[in-house]
Amino acid sequence: MSSPEANRMNAQHSTGPKTPEGIKRSSLNALRHGLTGQLVVMPQEDLNAYQRHLKSFTDEYHPEGATESSLVQALADASWRLNRAAALETNLLTLAAGRAEDRCPGAPPDVNEALSTAAHIERNAKALANLSMHSQRLSRQFERTERHLRELQLLRKEQEKKEMDRLLDIMETYESKGESYNPQTDGFVFSPTKIEAAKRLRSRETRAKRSAA
Repeated sequence: MSSPEANRMNAQHSTGPKTPEGIKRSSLNALRHGLTGQLVVMPQEDLNAYQRHLKSFTDEYHPEGATESSLVQALADASWRLNRAAALETNLLTLAAGRAEDRCPGAPPDVNEALSTAAHIERNAKALANLSMHSQRLSRQFERTERHLRELQLLRKEQEKKEMDRLLDIMETYESKGESYNPQTDGFVFSPTKIEAAKRLRSRETRAKRSAA
């Protein structure tokens, strides 16, 4: 079962917290589990937003084959978790606003806001440190995955170019004899559109070389 399908089923079976205490506890559970677990989209998150997020990565990297698709999925998941970590950090700091016990009577509003934020950061130092640690780990994971994907795609494109050049050489040989050639005969899997585009490119390159000579 794919990740989005599994997340949809999990979301359907989860009623979610109802009380303020339950919501706060759920937020803390997200901090403990939402950045490292197997579940990418938490029950309280928007599955459609995740699917749009994943599509944006697919549209950018244009993966071909299972391996590239898996790497793009990993990139999207790491980015989704990074965004969640940033949101959790913002939520933690936002909770500082309005705490009367952290304010100094008679002090200017900006001073009270600074005092409240500082006290809140001190109380949640461990949680913020954990968020920073997870963010750094996810950033490194994203960078490694993207580097691997780029290298894999470069090798694939180099191999495709070699295969396409070999196919065009064969086709030109057949055409010089007035014969037709079916690429599938030798196992070539390029689409007619790709073949025609490659032929036009080769023709332009040939004309450019002749003009430069």
